[in-house]
Amino acid sequence: MDRELIVLLNADLSPKGVAGKADAHNHCTPMHLGFSLYLFNERGDVLLSRRSLSKGTWPGTWSNSCCGHPGPGEAIAEAATRRCREELGTEPLSLRLALADFRYECADSSGIRENEYCPTFLARFSGRMSLNPREVQEIAWTSWESLRAVASGAPFLLSPWCVAQVALLESEVKEFLFA
Repeated sequence: MDRELIVLLNADLSPKGVAGKADAHNHCTPMHLGFSLYLFNERGDVLLSRRSLSKGTWPGTWSNSCCGHPGPGEAIAEAATRRCREELGTEPLSLRLALADFRYECADSSGIRENEYCPTFLARFSGRMSLNPREVQEIAWTSWESLRAVASGAPFLLSPWCVAQVALLESEVKEFLFA
């Protein structure tokens, strides 16, 4: 299996090189390019995924529908579509960039840090899923209102990036669902 590469970023968000994903995620992770994706079904519910217990970072944590890293030279929207197929076994429909400038930094309980510039997408879902157990432990559909309530009332139940994104996405979600 090929080693997955991530794009490292300068402070001005310009690419400054690449690194192996597993090597780069440590106690002093350099800033790098990522993305997050929230899938919505025909009822307007959002899909949450629980990260696999075997993941090196944030194992077992509930989070957005899908997230990952574009490879060198890969467009972020293409990476989001690719990763949705790899993790959930489905194709996102009507992919829309909702948070172009989202950035976060946090550490999990083991001290492994995330340090990402992380554009965030919304997409529609229709069809079936086939979960990749190396990536996703389980999934759950919930209303946006319920996700907002958990993110604000019990943020420790979700990944820190999910909590921060939910706080910023309200108007974008309403516009997306009623467009």
